[in-house]
Amino acid sequence: MKIAVDAMGGDFAPGNIVAGVVEALREQRQITRLFLVGDTARIEAELAKLAPRDPRIEVVHAGEVITMNDPAVQAVRRKKDSSMTRAIDIVKRGDADAIVSAGNTGALLTAAHLKLRTLEGVDRPGLACLIPSPHNVFVLMDAGANLEPHPINLVQYAVMGSLYSQQIVGYKNPRVAVFSLGTEEMKGNELTLESHRLLKQTSLNFIGNIDGHDLFGNVADVIVADAFVGNAVLKACESTARLIAHWLKDEFQKNPLRKFGALLASGAFRALKRKADPDEYGGAFLLGVNGICIKAHGASSPKAVKNALRVAAQCVAGQFNEHIVKEIKKLHDNLRQVESAQPKVQTTH
Repeated sequence: MKIAVDAMGGDFAPGNIVAGVVEALREQRQITRLFLVGDTARIEAELAKLAPRDPRIEVVHAGEVITMNDPAVQAVRRKKDSSMTRAIDIVKRGDADAIVSAGNTGALLTAAHLKLRTLEGVDRPGLACLIPSPHNVFVLMDAGANLEPHPINLVQYAVMGSLYSQQIVGYKNPRVAVFSLGTEEMKGNELTLESHRLLKQTSLNFIGNIDGHDLFGNVADVIVADAFVGNAVLKACESTARLIAHWLKDEFQKNPLRKFGALLASGAFRALKRKADPDEYGGAFLLGVNGICIKAHGASSPKAVKNALRVAAQCVAGQFNEHIVKEIKKLHDNLRQVESAQPKVQTTH
């Protein structure tokens, strides 16, 4: 398999990106070619620090960089020689199976959608991210790609999210829920109400609605929402985690006795940090486009880049997109059969 990497995307590029690529290649022998796309001189300088060089690495020059502050659509249109655009072009030509980038999220979503197009049967792609909870890891989708979805989009997200939960997280029959104002079936807006109705007609393990109270209660393994809600939930979770970490550090430094207690509990704190560490999951997955597209966190460490490449390699090896096309077709066939079986309402004149 072959993977293209945007070497200039992210807060610590190209250093962390190149280091993560080198780590990944040590573990992922199934990767036969890895394209590092960006400023050749800077990439080669980073590779020189990490000798010996893996022969599977090929550096592809790109003269521009899409920054985090660039407007997404304008950047994709104007910076055609950017590292992100060139990396996606490699996938578009069929020379690579996947793209990994820690760069501007909006630009990556826009470029991937415009250049790679959607898979057969998929109306709009969605961004899926993994969120750890005390007893499970759940897929949240959409986390930022589609601000104005139709109900069928959420149903397709549920199908794709379920496959992601099965292949990457390892759940055999993931529980699917719609994020809404309450758990009752009649609660929500037009989008969630109709999505709920359609999901009841699928073969998915649909459990109904979920609200914020049960988000971390091991109730669902796949949670679908529109991008506005999904991204707000994701950012709120990240912010809350940082707040708790700050409070703990502050409280344990208030006196010597607390410092000693923190020392005794250091093993537990390290275990907690590992569970909540976003670097363990590599990044978010743009599901529904022709090609595997992984969005790593902007501040990705080498470990995060390595894990993003691991997920990309798993999805390519498992023919993930082929499974999506198959399951989406089954979904639409099933919905058509259900709708055609509904009794027709007779109108009189």
